[in-house]
Amino acid sequence: MEAEVREKTVKLSLRKGVFFPPWLLLVAMVAVSLTNGDAFMAGLNTVTNWILGNFAWAFNLTTVGCVITVIVVYFSPLGKVRFGGSKARPMMKFLDLVWITLCTTIAAGILFWACAEPLYHMNAPAVAEGVEAGTASSALFAMKTMFLEWTWSPYAIYTVATLIFAFVFYNMNQPYSMGSALVPVFGEKVKRYNVIVDVICLFALVAGMAASLGTGTMTIAGGVEKVFGIESGPASWGIIIAVIVTTFIISSISGIMKGIRVLSSINAKVYMVLLLFLFVFGPTAFMLNFSVESWGAYIQDFFKMSLMTGDIFQDGWAKSWPIFYWCNWLAWTPITAVFLGKILRGYTIKDAIKCNFVIPAVFSTIWMGLFATASIYYEMNGAGLYDTLLDKGTESVVYAVFDQLPLAVIVIPFYLFIVFISFVTASDSNTNAMAGLCTNGITQDEQESPAWLKIVWGISIALMTWLLISFAGIDGIKAASNLGGFPNMFLILIMIAGLWKISRNPQKYDVHKEDYDSKGRPIETPRLPIEKE
Repeated sequence: MEAEVREKTVKLSLRKGVFFPPWLLLVAMVAVSLTNGDAFMAGLNTVTNWILGNFAWAFNLTTVGCVITVIVVYFSPLGKVRFGGSKARPMMKFLDLVWITLCTTIAAGILFWACAEPLYHMNAPAVAEGVEAGTASSALFAMKTMFLEWTWSPYAIYTVATLIFAFVFYNMNQPYSMGSALVPVFGEKVKRYNVIVDVICLFALVAGMAASLGTGTMTIAGGVEKVFGIESGPASWGIIIAVIVTTFIISSISGIMKGIRVLSSINAKVYMVLLLFLFVFGPTAFMLNFSVESWGAYIQDFFKMSLMTGDIFQDGWAKSWPIFYWCNWLAWTPITAVFLGKILRGYTIKDAIKCNFVIPAVFSTIWMGLFATASIYYEMNGAGLYDTLLDKGTESVVYAVFDQLPLAVIVIPFYLFIVFISFVTASDSNTNAMAGLCTNGITQDEQESPAWLKIVWGISIALMTWLLISFAGIDGIKAASNLGGFPNMFLILIMIAGLWKISRNPQKYDVHKEDYDSKGRPIETPRLPIEKE
């Protein structure tokens, strides 16, 4: 037994070509931000505006293409294929898989923006919509936008990358690399570029995590100041970041089956409690009526809104909101997909689509349907939420909404706990994936990277985040994370093509030939018992 452990330890080594480029680039960006922040932001904004101005149409088509691809794959023969072959046992129960997937993808963005973002769209709607700001029509437009940006489309992007990574890793025996997902389209020769692909994806996610941790820290600090009177500033930010990062490092080191699984289960159940509280004590009838009406409008205008660029109206709304979101989702997707894909062994592709696309999108639809409509209700009934947004910042709106509900003194600390757990859960999943990509020797049986590598990434992201929000502002790193969405868009397009190729003839690519009948059709096999609890 000791010999086997030693053998596995030897196999695991640092992929220096993957680890150092994004790590050093991020350090350099922080240094430039601190020394010449204005010039740095000007350069980033110029590049970002060029990307959004010239490729808005491509981001829109990529997102719609992901939605169509996921639906087609679900009903294709590929949907019956089991990751790892018919003899593969699941790593965990399906419900645990759902909790981990849900908490990894939504992070805390759904908490932060559900109440504040509708107010932006109500008071500054797209010109193409032809509605007056601050009216019932603009409120309907706001809800359509929330459903567009936070439900089916982003989860389709995640699902495309997750499906193809899991298939090439478990069913094509390809290396543990995001670059392996390009093999179905370009063949084995593309693997020589795996390092480049992983570096691009890794930099985008690391920058995204720093931006997310920064905004989340300030959100928690604002709540702590409101409840306990402790001033929000560099000192409190440092303490909050230290607690968050320490917790998610410990959880990530514990592995998927311990820390991440337990935290995700707690996180998801806490979400349910908060949803139930709002449903019971909020404007229930209005929330249900308006949610159903606006969801119908969203379905009716799905393609119109998904493909909007606003150029003909000389309106920057689309580029500032949905297209900006597509860019952001794409920046996070590849590394997140590496983590989500590796926990799918033993499940079919249909199971994966239910877990990564259907269930999270339905949950997010319900969440937005309650929280966003409640925010609109209170704003239209004189609560002054938009004034709060302008005076105190976006992070203050959710607390203003809770002030309209009973037991606010209890609910707000509870909400702070949710934000904390959400960041920890999403961060430890992504840290696990980041460390895995930086490790040589990751296989289907040996999936945990060295603990020290997870610690290095966690501490690095924590220090960079604190320095930026304390001395330079978070905008630079947020802009950098969105730049990662541009090259990742091309990766996702290749992945879409790869899924279409595989779905036409799964047996051609699957090494588990015994899982097909004489006509090359996948054979549905019963799910085997869970491999380990």
